[in-house]
Amino acid sequence: MAEKKKNKQQVYTLLVEVGRSADDGLPKDSTGAALMCYASGVDEAEAVRETVAILKQADLAPLDVTGFGTLDERLDDGHDISDEERELMARALAENSVIVAQMTPFFEGDDG
Repeated sequence: MAEKKKNKQQVYTLLVEVGRSADDGLPKDSTGAALMCYASGVDEAEAVRETVAILKQADLAPLDVTGFGTLDERLDDGHDISDEERELMARALAENSVIVAQMTPFFEGDDG
């Protein structure tokens, strides 16, 4: 019987678009927001599931998730990653958690 290989946790960069819900804490006149998140998982699908679950617990309404990959994948794609961003990724990995690094609210009339 073959031993199941244990997958290593990695951190994924995710951009999550959220809509409005009653107690979401977004600015009163916003139509939603974009959240830049760093989430740990054995694969990107797990990181997405965990992020969506946590955001729902925080009364946010996730609509769409775009994955940008792991640190190594982003570096391979030529992304410039700041020390601050690397520290947040390391924290997400160490805590096996989801870190919301930035929230940008959307307002009526915004392009996008």
